[in-house]
Amino acid sequence: MTDTFAPVRPLLARPDLAALSLEGIVRAQAYRPTRAMRGTAPVSDIHSEARAGSERIDQLLFGEIFDVLDEAEGRAWGQARRDGTVGWIELSCLTPGLARPTHTVASVDSTLPLNALVTGARDAVDVRPVGQFETDLVTAAERLVGTPHELGARSSLATDCSGLVQQALLACGFAGPRRAHEQAELGIEIGRDQARRGDLVIWLNLAEGQTWTGHSAILTDKAHVIHATSHHGAVVVESLADADARCIADGFHAARFRRIR
Repeated sequence: MTDTFAPVRPLLARPDLAALSLEGIVRAQAYRPTRAMRGTAPVSDIHSEARAGSERIDQLLFGEIFDVLDEAEGRAWGQARRDGTVGWIELSCLTPGLARPTHTVASVDSTLPLNALVTGARDAVDVRPVGQFETDLVTAAERLVGTPHELGARSSLATDCSGLVQQALLACGFAGPRRAHEQAELGIEIGRDQARRGDLVIWLNLAEGQTWTGHSAILTDKAHVIHATSHHGAVVVESLADADARCIADGFHAARFRRIR
């Protein structure tokens, strides 16, 4: 298989409208400033189109910023600031309040999902101050074992493969890109024989027209990975050999191994 599609981080731009910050960079009929808003629901779906039933491509966690550029029929079009996803979200899930978060949610058993952003301590929510992080990717990811696998999800309530890796990265204070191809550029590349606990394993599958770009996992040791997989329907730990064989059989590229630190 050869790469037929080289996806890049999306820009907040359409032929008819683009963010004012992109004037002179992309062509559009009009440019406008964005309006920063925060998520008010524990998790809010981001869709590819304004119409009901369109594909879920991401989610916004409580307290995360969504930069709104356009509105239509109770939905907002804009960009999730934390991971760059461009899409449509229900306006009722957003608020213009921009108080600076002081804490992040540190538990998968709280009323808000892991890595949600809050201001001050909240009842029934386990939090840690912003700037304090977990120290081990595997430990962070293992807390989500058993979480249901759902495409487009990225929280401790449900997640897809790259969403799981993203949440572990965020919990440990690293940049958390949303898609597998972005995660495949993190850190440094290493050989399979050098791989160890905490390294990322990415099987790319790039094709024009699909929003997902591969499969992401984290090594728990040299022979096992933790990942969210439709095959098992949940976040599981399984042998690297089994996961690798399944991805290759499904037409994915050979695994890439990346060390974050």
